[in-house]
Amino acid sequence: MGKAKIIAGNWKMNKNLPDAVTLVNDILKSSDSKNSTIILFPPFPLIPAVVDLLKNKTGYFVGAQNCSEHLSGAFTGETSSEMLSSVGCKYALVGHSERRQYFNEQSSVLTGKIKQLLASGLKPVYCIGEKLEERKNNFHFDVVKKQLTEVLSHFSIENMSQIILAYEPVWAIGTGETATPVQAQDMHSFIRKCIAEMFGTDAASSISILYGGSCNAQNARELFSCPDIDGGLIGGASLKAEDFCKIIASV
Repeated sequence: MGKAKIIAGNWKMNKNLPDAVTLVNDILKSSDSKNSTIILFPPFPLIPAVVDLLKNKTGYFVGAQNCSEHLSGAFTGETSSEMLSSVGCKYALVGHSERRQYFNEQSSVLTGKIKQLLASGLKPVYCIGEKLEERKNNFHFDVVKKQLTEVLSHFSIENMSQIILAYEPVWAIGTGETATPVQAQDMHSFIRKCIAEMFGTDAASSISILYGGSCNAQNARELFSCPDIDGGLIGGASLKAEDFCKIIASV
């Protein structure tokens, strides 16, 4: 039996508390985690409420959209991995394209964040992916390999068992554009080969690689049927219970 698919919902900066409660309850009513691991990534203030709603719900987990590369200290506005763990988070996103673009997060910072998350017992979901011009100029494989090597070279094979990867073609995030299943599979296969070169074939076969570029209820089944796609990091569609549940059901 292969590893379970992972369906992760990144809410980004959306939903207030009442809306979040309604969304989670609707997801729980209409979804089944039997065939997958389901992770919700709400904004920081909503994390405790979502953790409480998912308490004792097998297969459902909560993650954070970001964390600090520092353990503690005078870093106003930041949130540490230890704090996230203490309120029930099990996962955290690292290196999402929006963090790279809008907050200029570089590889050294992302490496520090993953180190902190692992030390706190959280599983990082490390995001990688190319921009449109990089793909048009056939640099997409080079860009993704650089993102992998600059960060993951600082970690051990044992660390890799706790890390999830998410390939997000930046040109397909929030645009309605989606990589074709062939494009997505080609990149996921390439990423797995990179992991094999760095950590060996066992690590490459066991690591989960999610697709994160405008995956929706209409294309999820075809994407998830690709041999190297282990689930999805869902953006806009995760904000609507009906759509998100259809994606979960497509596994």
